[in-house]
Amino acid sequence: MSGSLLVATAVALLAGLVSFFSPCVVPLLPGYLSYVSGMTAAEVAADGKSARQRGRLLAGAVLFVLGFSAVFVSYGVLFGSIGYELREYERPIAIVMGVVVIVLGLGFMGFVPWLQRDVRIHAVPSVGLAVAPLLGVLFAIGWTPCIGPALGAVLTLAYGEGTAGRGAFLTFVYCLGLGIPFLLAAMAFSRFARATSWVRRHQRVISLVGGGLLVVVGVLLVTGLWGQLMTELTSWVGSFRPVV
Repeated sequence: MSGSLLVATAVALLAGLVSFFSPCVVPLLPGYLSYVSGMTAAEVAADGKSARQRGRLLAGAVLFVLGFSAVFVSYGVLFGSIGYELREYERPIAIVMGVVVIVLGLGFMGFVPWLQRDVRIHAVPSVGLAVAPLLGVLFAIGWTPCIGPALGAVLTLAYGEGTAGRGAFLTFVYCLGLGIPFLLAAMAFSRFARATSWVRRHQRVISLVGGGLLVVVGVLLVTGLWGQLMTELTSWVGSFRPVV
């Protein structure tokens, strides 16, 4: 857990949370949970569910999260491996990736119209626990641009870490940020929905803040400040000694 990975981990976790609270996830949460559990949207939203229904809902959510996590972590392995192979071209590639992250951030904020196209997969298989992992895979592959910009920034950081293991770890953390709210919603949907009502009312602000964060990361990559900050932080972390 070097300094660079510590910062990248925090960014990846925040990116996952921002992805969850994007307009293509939170408003459709009852539908997602309905598909992965085989229950109707009304049953998902209703209070007083039986223990069997709650267990089915949670099991479906877990399988769904595992499905999209498998895809995203494989992306992290790929980008981390590529970063290791291309270490000698680190600086020019960092500039290109930084520009890409800036564009993705602007797209997340709604300032790049062509990035707002919805190319998600509309056809889904029959509902139920058996297909929940497959639905997670379809979610990972098809839902753009809502989660694309945040995921793109995480993959850029995974590339910068330069190993398959670190790339996998960063995308795993991203999946935690995206997946834990799904599990919380499955365990107590009505209370979770009330708790996120403020988020739904302020989704535009969240998009601007999340996109702004991506732009800042991109600027740091382009200017080389990201590498300098990580070097300083790595030195600081390496010199830390516990009191006990």
